[in-house]
Amino acid sequence: MYRAPVSEIAHTLRHVAGLGPALQSGALGELTGDLLDAILEEAARFSAEEIVPLAGAGDSHPARVADGVVTTPPGWRDLYRSWADGGWNALTGPADYGGQGLPTALSAAVFEIWNSASMGFAIGPTLTVGAVEALEAHGSEELKARYLENLVSGRWMGTMNLTEPQAGSDLSALRTRAERAGDGTYRIFGTKIYITYGEHDFTDNIVHLVLARLPDAPAGVKGISLFLVPKFLPNEDGSNGARNDVTCHSVEHKLGIHGSPTCTMIYGDGKGEAAEPGAIGWLIGEENRGLACMFTMMNNARLLVGMQGVGVAEAALQKAHAYAQERRQGRSTLLAPSPEPSAAMSPIVEHPDVSRMLLTMQALTGAARAITYACAYATDRARQGEGAQAARERANLLTPVAKAFATDVGVEVASLGIQVHGGMGYVEETGAARYLRDARILPIYEGTNGIQAIDLVTRKIGQSGGAAVAAYFAELDETVEAVRGSNRPAFGETAGELARALADLREATAFLQDALSRKDTGTALGGATPYLRLFGLAAGAVYLAKGALAGEAEQRVTLARFMAEDLLAETGALKRRVVSGASSLAAAAPFLREGAAR
Repeated sequence: MYRAPVSEIAHTLRHVAGLGPALQSGALGELTGDLLDAILEEAARFSAEEIVPLAGAGDSHPARVADGVVTTPPGWRDLYRSWADGGWNALTGPADYGGQGLPTALSAAVFEIWNSASMGFAIGPTLTVGAVEALEAHGSEELKARYLENLVSGRWMGTMNLTEPQAGSDLSALRTRAERAGDGTYRIFGTKIYITYGEHDFTDNIVHLVLARLPDAPAGVKGISLFLVPKFLPNEDGSNGARNDVTCHSVEHKLGIHGSPTCTMIYGDGKGEAAEPGAIGWLIGEENRGLACMFTMMNNARLLVGMQGVGVAEAALQKAHAYAQERRQGRSTLLAPSPEPSAAMSPIVEHPDVSRMLLTMQALTGAARAITYACAYATDRARQGEGAQAARERANLLTPVAKAFATDVGVEVASLGIQVHGGMGYVEETGAARYLRDARILPIYEGTNGIQAIDLVTRKIGQSGGAAVAAYFAELDETVEAVRGSNRPAFGETAGELARALADLREATAFLQDALSRKDTGTALGGATPYLRLFGLAAGAVYLAKGALAGEAEQRVTLARFMAEDLLAETGALKRRVVSGASSLAAAAPFLREGAAR
């Protein structure tokens, strides 16, 4: 059974992401080291005792809809209420509205735990946290007074409504329309698809954040506005009033995350309790500036989707490792080079191939954890006065890497977990397959990983004329030199391999920056996806070494060495794909337009 790796989570927060010095100096307010440990331990207890026992029910009893009413898996409604009553939804919420105001980095760590326990359950609160942040940043004082306290407490949940049948990643094609009502409100008409927890039975009200277009709006993404549309219109005393004109038409049947209701939402089909059709909404921010407001929520969501990747990977790793210790097949030559012919069968954990898979799973999970935590803590520092601009650029740089690399790792590690189980991994009885089914959505939603790669290359490595990414690389160099100067034999060739990987990363970065300066966008985009993988591997490996330097645990040193000497062999090939791959991609394009390139 999954048990949160509290010591590893706390070690990564303190010694890799950088919370340690801030905790010692009191820079994080009321958060002390003891309180951080206590929160993580309680999250571990709640996940093990409350969420994990219901995770299987979420997979085998999917959310279902009848006449617009969604029923979640058995026990999940009460589970959510216990979770919210425990104050977990309010962890990072603004103190003025009942929140605890704790760091995003701590929230990210706790969300890793929730997602390891049950990704389908944890997705819903993820969106509420993002809705709180967007409303706090861009909402009017009236909207904040009416909605924030209930959203922060978890009494109400929030959703994000972007996607439409004809408008997926390209929001310029969005057609949902908003009409001014003349009383300060708007009427919303349209269809949204793939809306996570768009309808459910967890809370008595749901607050939808909806992108729509006004009749006189400019074309494209510059003409999109953001609206708050509640399921029920609140009365002055905060109780639920009339039912708004928004309904759940259907719930998708999906590969994974079965417990999470993925809804098609209809706005303005005349099924509300108002005299006139149209879902009543309130503008967030300014007209035609909605996408900027929504990006506040999306950036939060992208970080927490990265945490979903880490959470699934950790759960898959624990299950695979436990199985490999118990399952016996053949006789090992890894730990016992000359076994006696009469020796009993060995646990498969002792076989080289299985050992390599488990070490790969552990190294990639740790690397992804470190990147996401570092991104989260940069987000925290960006809200502080001194060094806020540099921290903001660091968070901007790491957000696409945290989302894409960590979610790719989630899929890769979950797939390796099935392989460790052998044939039993392909059988639903073991539970290993669920992690892969759940993880497969992660590289797709909240902006596909290809889009994250484009964002990294075209927007983020060019911040401050390239100075932001150069400063990040210089910081990674410091860790490499610290490893080189540690004189710990257990590190093996780690320092040299890290330096080589960072050289590959620098060369690829310079190539892409040059291509963009020449406005050769095709070449830059052709190398974007392998570049993001290269970035994640190199940075993640350095972070593992940084964690290994802090303390005397030889296991961390061994893992950092394995990643450096084994997994970083990939960076040279990735650099070559960045530098040379675009031309062959362009050459194949005409054949792809005609059909398969064969």
